[in-house]
Amino acid sequence: MVNTSYNHPIGTTSNILYSNSMQILSIETSCDETAVSIIEALGDFPNAKYEVISDALFSQIETHREYGGVFPALAKREHIATILPMLEKALKDSKLEPSFTPTLTEKEVTHVHELLSREHGLADQLINFHNTYGKPPIDMIAVTSGPGLEPALWVGINFAKALAYLWNVKVVPVDHMEGHILASVFDGHKLSSLTFPSLALLVSGGHTELILMEDWGQYKKIGQTRDDAVGEAFDKVARMLDLPYPGGPEISRLAQKAREENLPSFSELPRPMINSKDLDFSFSGLKTAVLYTTKDKVLTEADKKALARDFEDAVVEVLIKKISKAIEDHFIESFVIGGGVSANTRLREAILSLDRSTTFPRLKVHLPDTKLSTDNSIMIALAGHAKINDALDAKTFTNTVKAEGNRSL
Repeated sequence: MVNTSYNHPIGTTSNILYSNSMQILSIETSCDETAVSIIEALGDFPNAKYEVISDALFSQIETHREYGGVFPALAKREHIATILPMLEKALKDSKLEPSFTPTLTEKEVTHVHELLSREHGLADQLINFHNTYGKPPIDMIAVTSGPGLEPALWVGINFAKALAYLWNVKVVPVDHMEGHILASVFDGHKLSSLTFPSLALLVSGGHTELILMEDWGQYKKIGQTRDDAVGEAFDKVARMLDLPYPGGPEISRLAQKAREENLPSFSELPRPMINSKDLDFSFSGLKTAVLYTTKDKVLTEADKKALARDFEDAVVEVLIKKISKAIEDHFIESFVIGGGVSANTRLREAILSLDRSTTFPRLKVHLPDTKLSTDNSIMIALAGHAKINDALDAKTFTNTVKAEGNRSL
């Protein structure tokens, strides 16, 4: 049985407000999306009811497109420029009524400047906004602390430090990948029930991991890429085919056309580590095979379509083989997938075939809505609520939390 439901219209304002509820403001800046959301939670994790009050997101895709990938320093600059406008939009859309806040003292102004000393110009903008807007009724802040691009992560973390200080609320640092896991079981109002043990495949530009979950919040990595992440491989192959960034959707688009046109195979590509006894992956050799098969050749549009399909089929075949082995080895009851590559149509179709397979009759598959496949702050709010007991006061958060670019669940 598969669950792909997500019914909340992202970015709209809800009129449902619960008594004794918690308002969570979440911040996501791990890569090239700047996102701020306000979520209302009623009850305890994982049985709470959630309402997406507002959601603001700015994508940097157009900024990075000409470079064929994300440049950390450029990403940081864009986060600094857009994080306050995203906060303003989230608060405006939420219709939450702020309380009056006296003008900040000189000491408070100095401290905000210290907290945002690496984000040039942001302190003055935030102080002006605070003096004008006041303090919103936010109970807790959740912010991505890793993994991701460290310069980008620091913008969100330092912004959360300043907000926590100004608003006198607690902050919880969130693992970005846990957010992707929870997004896969979120229907817009609640989390689906998971039967354990559960298996998560996390696939993005920086990650290809198999995570075993014995219960909520209990994670054990049982497989990972030994070189390129699958999303990274998609982007690199796309550049070889002279396709625009981001490469994953372009590869998928051409691959689908090749299937519709029933084009013959361009090249017999390898399936690295498909029969290895472990649950690890390797995509560097596959990427290199594409490089060699295209070397010194002028590719026609039909060639590009066929090669995109050959590459995508190889990737999906390896992923499904490893997923199946993990399900068998660990007696998995449910499966979830998260990360940007989870939006890939071919991969989703293959995973749905597992759900219908007589080999795994008890398996329940959870696919995230494609709106929540890529980076977003809704998933950060969910992960923050899951870690509510780890929330820190502003001073402790400031003194202890750092960006962890290579952190792991």
